[in-house]
Amino acid sequence: MTDIALSPATPDEDCPPQVPPISTALGQEVAAILAGILKALADPLRLRMLSAIAADPRGESCVCDLADLADVSQPTVSHHLKVLRTVGLLDSERRGTWVWYTIAPGKSAAVAALLEGFAPAAVAPSSEPETTAAAELESMDEHIERLAADLANATSQLPRDTVTSIVRESYTALARSAKITRYLVPLSERFARQRLADLTRNRATALPQVLFVCVANAGRSQLAAALTRSLSEGRVVARSAGSTPATGIHPHVRDLVADIDREAADEAFPKPLTDDAIRAADVVVTMGCGDACPVVPGVRYEDWAVGDPALASPEGLAAIRDDIATRVSRLLATFTTE
Repeated sequence: MTDIALSPATPDEDCPPQVPPISTALGQEVAAILAGILKALADPLRLRMLSAIAADPRGESCVCDLADLADVSQPTVSHHLKVLRTVGLLDSERRGTWVWYTIAPGKSAAVAALLEGFAPAAVAPSSEPETTAAAELESMDEHIERLAADLANATSQLPRDTVTSIVRESYTALARSAKITRYLVPLSERFARQRLADLTRNRATALPQVLFVCVANAGRSQLAAALTRSLSEGRVVARSAGSTPATGIHPHVRDLVADIDREAADEAFPKPLTDDAIRAADVVVTMGCGDACPVVPGVRYEDWAVGDPALASPEGLAAIRDDIATRVSRLLATFTTE
């Protein structure tokens, strides 16, 4: 075997001068800090404890609760928590004989990005992007034009231009995350019909409406919407959306939704968050999406700290479902007393 020395190519018209790596790479000091934090996180039990603390509805977790996550001694649990505290991710406070842990001030966004963004994307199965022929795209455009005309004829309350714009925006929004394009037209129709219903909703006479918002609209928000429809027996309209929709519902969540309502599971798909949905809602429930949801006057907001079913164990899935069901029951009770 002959060793070949690689040297930088001479810039020419085929290889223009590149930006020096030093100007785009992380600074050495920042990289060292991040490496230390990532090293501290590189342990399954520490990641589970961090996620449990972040999702604890009390906003904090006792070391006695976290000991149940693994069959290890309490000193071992305390050691792992100390590692996370040393790198600045956790704060702790002793009360009597127990120590309570919270996400450190200023680190909530970083922890949310890890648990709500990086983790689901990292564990999601990879798939090859679908290639779409030009003829198929042209055919799809014809379908969208026909759909816009049909919905404009059926929605006399709104100008035709508005309906057409809604249909095209709905198609474009779903196309950004679509994995299989042949489903785009029927999904665009369902999404557009929902948006048009939100735009024409009469608050004085309509049923109460709740919007559940998470990041991917592939887990918690879908499950919460299904539970709301079931527990309210159709007396409350439930919508769901995501600040960054996934390509599909998480399989574990689809199974849970199917146990509640098979038809709802078959029809569920991730949808982007729109201003129409927020303005039409009586209550907006955020579930781990941070500040992605704009505040609209006259709409009630609640924030539910619940675990992510896409990352949970089978036991955790059942606990998350039961937790959301309890919260939904409390929410529905407020509609009967208002």
